[in-house]
Amino acid sequence: MARQLDYHTIREIFTRFQAAEPEPKGELHHVNAYTLLVAVALSAQATDAGVNKATRELFKHADTPEKMLALGEEGLIAHIKTIGLYRNKARNVMKMARILADEYGGEVPNSRAALQALPGVGRKTANVVLNMWWHYPAQAVDTHIFRVGNRTGICPGKDVVAVERAIEDNIPVDFQQHAHHWLILHGRYVCVARKPKCGACLIRDLCQYEEKNL
Repeated sequence: MARQLDYHTIREIFTRFQAAEPEPKGELHHVNAYTLLVAVALSAQATDAGVNKATRELFKHADTPEKMLALGEEGLIAHIKTIGLYRNKARNVMKMARILADEYGGEVPNSRAALQALPGVGRKTANVVLNMWWHYPAQAVDTHIFRVGNRTGICPGKDVVAVERAIEDNIPVDFQQHAHHWLILHGRYVCVARKPKCGACLIRDLCQYEEKNL
């Protein structure tokens, strides 16, 4: 684990990220808060590209909890069977749809606690939905952010909650809204797990990683 970088270094890092990609976007396709919630829940241990392929037709038929219930579990499975753990995910999506329809009038709640109380929704999923749909500066820490944070010193921590707290505590407020997207994209395409692309990295001179692949 790298040591926590100082304020001025972190500000320079995110200034560069912002200059390169002023408005980073999540890569999961969705049309409303409900389809975003479903897509993020389906993306656990799956790629965004794989989820997008599966939901392209699904969301044409089921873009509300009520329509998902009408589609039924087997109908849902027919769309998502290419995604890992699809049976368990289908059960959770149907349970989630029932709760949203019965207890929330078909609307997606926008508190972390209410979201996490839904079947198949953990803290990371809740944070993604809060950030992407309601523009709340929640930090969804996945494997990419955990790796980048600890490798570079941007937001080191022994677990995902510690990394989330390090982001909130150390990254300047004006970068908080997009912080997790910049970090995810950096980890997904540049600071990859094996053989990071340090030669193409725009923050390599500020990063503490000692085994740079130049």
